[in-house]
Amino acid sequence: MGVFIVKRILITVPILLAVSFLTFVLISFSPMEPAEAILRAQEVPVITDELIEQTNEKLGLNKPFIIQYIDWLMDCLQLDFGDSYVKNESVWQLVGPSFFNTLKLTVVSSLVIILFSVLLGVICALQEGKIIDRILRTVLFVLTAVPTYWLGAILILFFSVKLDLLPTSGMSGMKSYILPVIATSLGYIGIYFRTIRSAMLNNLNEDYVIYGRSSGLSEKKITMHILRNSLQVSISIFCMSIPIILGGTVVVENVFAWPGIGSLSIEAILSRDFPVIQAYVLIVAVAFVIFNMISDILNAALNPRIRNDNS
Repeated sequence: MGVFIVKRILITVPILLAVSFLTFVLISFSPMEPAEAILRAQEVPVITDELIEQTNEKLGLNKPFIIQYIDWLMDCLQLDFGDSYVKNESVWQLVGPSFFNTLKLTVVSSLVIILFSVLLGVICALQEGKIIDRILRTVLFVLTAVPTYWLGAILILFFSVKLDLLPTSGMSGMKSYILPVIATSLGYIGIYFRTIRSAMLNNLNEDYVIYGRSSGLSEKKITMHILRNSLQVSISIFCMSIPIILGGTVVVENVFAWPGIGSLSIEAILSRDFPVIQAYVLIVAVAFVIFNMISDILNAALNPRIRNDNS
């Protein structure tokens, strides 16, 4: 198992380097030079070629491209993403708190998604074809198709405005998590529970289930064995749901005024604040790569055949 983990980490390193390089290259696709973007953000009335040259020299933007990339990468490894063009503050001071706010929302939402996906998937599989299975599948299918911004607005209107039970926005306490978590989770639950249900139904017809019943094992023990084998199929999905939610909370954060990295990224895009945009893209991309590695390691831990095939 140790050999497999080391190999998987070694494979991940060049992928992370490629991700960082592509993130840095993003600036070159902008129609506006970084120096010009900085001067516009500082509201300089007249932008001359001389000013642009001075700004390039001051920030090292006149160095060869590869040198700029290496300098930027070394700084990023120390969580130094430069300074914001607009707010003239350290990018990490802006991104750090926002990232952890989004991470809190992501972790809570992921736990809710995993819990309800497994619970509803098991119920539907054990009640296949019955009325409860049909109702749950229909309701969750409809909720999956509902746009997040519309669902968020309805939740605010009903629970906050009419019933006055929950806050409409912000991050002021445990209650403020409820509506954003519901809006974030419902769509994913509708997708992931079907995976659990399908895997459970496939395992119900396996030989080990028939053998277990003929040996007198209780239905509870058999169900737990089926669930364990079914979760192996879903490990990758659940692991990847974390970076997917992390990068996809933009709508929820804007609807509920959640002070997260999604809201910050929208603000940075509108103001052409390149260092903040780079930091956001890099963090989300690295999260995808790392959680993909974690899912591979967990699958290998649960299934010896995977690590033996890769030895």
